[in-house]
Amino acid sequence: MNINEVKELLTQFDQSTLTEFDLKEGSFGLYMNKNKVTQKTSSEVKQVTDNNVASQGTVEVTSQTVEVKEPINETITSEAKPENTEEIISPIVGVVYLKPAPDKENFKQVGDSVKKGDVVCIVEAMKLMNEITASVDGVITEVLIQNEDVVEFNQPLFRVSKGV
Repeated sequence: MNINEVKELLTQFDQSTLTEFDLKEGSFGLYMNKNKVTQKTSSEVKQVTDNNVASQGTVEVTSQTVEVKEPINETITSEAKPENTEEIISPIVGVVYLKPAPDKENFKQVGDSVKKGDVVCIVEAMKLMNEITASVDGVITEVLIQNEDVVEFNQPLFRVSKGV
């Protein structure tokens, strides 16, 4: 499968009403999910370990099974998160950008109010820029990542105090 076919699949999936898509072709695997919670178990999650774009525009991809663990964050205490707090999580693996451009201000920072659907950051995956939006109305209480960090699937990015 070449890079243009993958891009076309991503575009069609994004515009469709499908919530999950899983493709396996030989050793190539592609899994896309629009849900907040995935139906796959951690033993089924695939991580791309090698992504070399050849001069012909084809993609050579190998995958291996990885174990998904909760991210470690030093600001998290042993207490449970407050009831009125919700986390904005990354739906994909990629590089996170807190700014729309290097010379611009962050989309959102601690203390900023957000409405459901507001863009809070961008996650780049396979040269595609994916806008990450707030899932609730509230105020950003914590930014759990740094600009240009590599984030994992389901990794918390922001904490939002709901309804404030």
